[in-house]
Parts: sequence; C-alpha cells; structure tokens
Amino acid sequence: MAFNKLTLDDVDLKGKRVLTRVDFNVPLTPEGEVADDTRLRATLPTVKKIIESGGRAILMSHLGRPKGEWKPEYSLKPIATAFGKLLGKKVEFIDDCLGEKVKSAVTEMRDGDCLLLENLRFYPGEEKNDMQMAKELAELGDIYVNDAFGTAHRAHASTAGVPSIIQPAVAGYLMKKELDYLGNAIANPKKPFVAVLGGAKISGKIDVINNLMSKVDRILIGGGMTYTFFKALGYKIGASLLEEGRLEMAKDILDKAKSSGCEFILPIDSIIAPNLDCRKDEIKVAIAEEIPDGWIGADIGPKTIDLFEEKLDDAKTVVWNGPMGIFEKELFANGTIKIASKLADITDKGAITIIGGGDSAAAVKEFGFTDRVTHISTGGGASLNFLEGKALPGVEALTDK
Repeated sequence: MAFNKLTLDDVDLKGKRVLTRVDFNVPLTPEGEVADDTRLRATLPTVKKIIESGGRAILMSHLGRPKGEWKPEYSLKPIATAFGKLLGKKVEFIDDCLGEKVKSAVTEMRDGDCLLLENLRFYPGEEKNDMQMAKELAELGDIYVNDAFGTAHRAHASTAGVPSIIQPAVAGYLMKKELDYLGNAIANPKKPFVAVLGGAKISGKIDVINNLMSKVDRILIGGGMTYTFFKALGYKIGASLLEEGRLEMAKDILDKAKSSGCEFILPIDSIIAPNLDCRKDEIKVAIAEEIPDGWIGADIGPKTIDLFEEKLDDAKTVVWNGPMGIFEKELFANGTIKIASKLADITDKGAITIIGGGDSAAAVKEFGFTDRVTHISTGGGASLNFLEGKALPGVEALTDK
C-alpha cells in the first residue's frame, strides 16, 4: 500500500496561490474560544512549508454541521485568531468562501501570506459535491493541497470536486503521515498484530472486523457491541445494548473467526449497573454469560482487563478504535483507561500503536497518554473507512506520482 500520490515536496510553491483543504473542525467553548487545538497543531507543518516557500496559503475548512445555512456560531473567525497564534503570523480571515470579495482578497495576497476562508458548509453545495461550487473555489488557486485527513472519506466539493479541476493536487504532510501510518500498519505490520475494537454498535464496525480478520493475529472486542455478540452466543445480557437486527451478522462473524486463524476474543466479565446514573456502591461484576434481568453492561470487567493486557503483552503492532465502555462516565471508564495505559507501556517497549481517531483518541488524550502512543489519527470516520479497506475519495482525487 505504498503512497503513490504527489505531496507538497513534489511541487514548487513560490509565488503560487496554494488552495489548501485543512480540517479545522474543532470544538469551541460557549465563549467561542478553541477548546482543543490538536487539529490546528497537526496542520502547522504543511502551512509553514507553504508560507516559508513563498507560497500564498489559502485555507478552507468546515466547522460543525450548519447544514448549508449561515449560522454565526459556526464561523471560523475565532479559529483564524487561534491558528495565527500557533503559526506565529497573522492569519487574515474573510467572512465568505465564494464570490468577488473572496477573489479580491486572494488577489491582494503577497508571497508568504495566509488567508482563512469562511465555513465551506455555509453553502449546501459543499456536501453535495456541487461542481459549480468546486469551480468557483478552484479559481482561487494554482495548486491544491489536501491536508484534511478527517474529511478524506467524504466526496465533497472541497475534497473531490476541486482536485478534479486544479492540477497538481497534492497531499499535505498530515495527510501523508496519516496514510503512511495506517497503510504500513495494514500492509506491513510487525507481528503479532492486534486490533482492539470497541464502541457501541456492531453495525459501525462490521466491515472493519471483516477486513482485519485476514490481516491481524488477534481481535479484542469491547464496548457496547459486546452484548450483541453475547446474545448471538445465547448468553443472558439483561438490559444491555442490543442490536436485534444484527444478531445474524454477529453469528456470521463468530463462525468466520473460527476458520480464519485469527483469535477473536470477547470479554469474560462485565461491569454492570442497574442504570447509568447509579452510585459506585451499586455497580457489580458479572460473568459474561449471566447478566441479570434489568442490569446493563457498561464496561469490561477486571478479569477481561487482565486477559486483554495479556493478549497485548507481546503485540508489535496495535490498532485501536472504540472505547471499552461508557468512558464518559467515570464509573465506567476503567476498562478504557487500562487499555490506554497498556498501549502506552508496550509503546515504551517498541510496539507501534495507532489510535484510530474518534472516541479512542479522545480517551487517550483525556487520560494523559497522548505522548506515549505512536500515532493518534485526526480522523475517526476516515480511519475507520481505511481500516475497512475502502478507498478514500479525498485521497483518490489527488495527482498520482
């Protein structure tokens, strides 16, 4: 899975208008300040390269889900200020992304300038991959750069439409880094290769499980989807999360696992609760087969933590996507914390550990392990699609080497 697209290093940027898709979809505080600047920091190397090479960086991004309408709470203006501080240089902001005002702002740019356009999703054409919108955006640049891995799985005007018009269309440094890590993990993993998969629903992970089963040595399953597997095995699951319509799918996976040569490991116990707002003294541990009526499985139990840690001990490559329990609630966070801690330990010993964005990335950050894993993906949905073996439209659209 060698990366065969042009990158920033393959093009001459001096004096060029470099239209760059970034992922500035970051959380804001109620006061409109940036609450987490991870994604802003992640794209600094790309923007610095453009401006230091004498290019003119025209940045475009979406923020939230304004659904094609102008909503001031989704303006990128505060992000221009925050990014400028990180960049150590003023980032000009213009309150639109299309039209004459934007064209004239771009015309006035000098080499080494940086300009951020307003939220792309204020126009319905962005998510529809409207070619008229793509053409108008494309008029702003001589070179196109995609550094927004978090949106690479979407065929939108700014990710698929624009690069079909502007050539060369190249990968930024963050995009390349993401694809190198994920690509090497899947194509040339050091073994044993272990996947840790959690999260609420089997339906969201079915393609990942099917794709990885032929590639990994072990799959460890946690999170809410555990209980659909338990039900498929005939276990009592009380009031735990169940995807009734996915029971046959769960049975198929369990059958396939037997003949795949991949160890498919389910929890052997669970932390259970009478309700999700209960007190600490009300939670119990239940063995996998016997969750009492009315009780909810909310995290992996202590014996499962021991088992999973043992199965990760000798791992040389690990991909983790999805928490082990309802980690947002302190009572049910222990399984996720323990797995994050174990991954940090084996990374210290030389294992490659890749956290696939989304809730797993949030958990690793929240529990303080950010600097002790190999790579944290900036795109949950994109990394999932990649692990499913699907093509990413935002990558496919870039110029081949």
